[in-house]
Amino acid sequence: MTEYGTNIFAMLIVIAAAYLAGSIPTGLLLGKAYGIDVRKEGSGNIGATNLYRTVGRKVGIITLVGDCMKGLLPVVLVKFSSLPPETAALVGLAAFCGHVFSVFLKFKGGKGVATALGVFLALAPLAVAIAVALFAVLMFLWRYVSLGSISAAAAMPVAVYFLGGSRIVTLVTLVIALIVIIRHHENIRRLISGTENKFKA
Repeated sequence: MTEYGTNIFAMLIVIAAAYLAGSIPTGLLLGKAYGIDVRKEGSGNIGATNLYRTVGRKVGIITLVGDCMKGLLPVVLVKFSSLPPETAALVGLAAFCGHVFSVFLKFKGGKGVATALGVFLALAPLAVAIAVALFAVLMFLWRYVSLGSISAAAAMPVAVYFLGGSRIVTLVTLVIALIVIIRHHENIRRLISGTENKFKA
């Protein structure tokens, strides 16, 4: 096998591994440890916000960190490897897709915000700072997690582009942002109708 072929094979292996890592349903497993199937509680989502509301603050925070690590660690590991630079962005996308379309949940999953955060922290930390600041402002003003998440997702590709991100990182960021927003379609409907739940600390 040529060096090029070896690199392609290695890229495919790490992308597949990142997808499998992202597919691990952190929130569902933690909920079941407490005797709760979060898919049948609250919003039915397996993400940190629903865990926070249905199981408790500590479990919600652990879920947030766990889902974030699923996106962060694979990208960081690849960035310090000998694989081509664009591999890191593709690995991040794979990990994110694993969370949203988990092979362990019949290709269903969470909305991807925390895992996307982990991916972006590794790929574009300065852009993350801008998006997180926007999220914080919107949360302070209106207390809607969904509004903050949607707005932060929309801001990410713009921030990455204007901060000089590479073409592949900008493209991956745009794809992830679009999926996050689409996954929030029910929240968007409730925000428009005024029935969305506000976050209570």
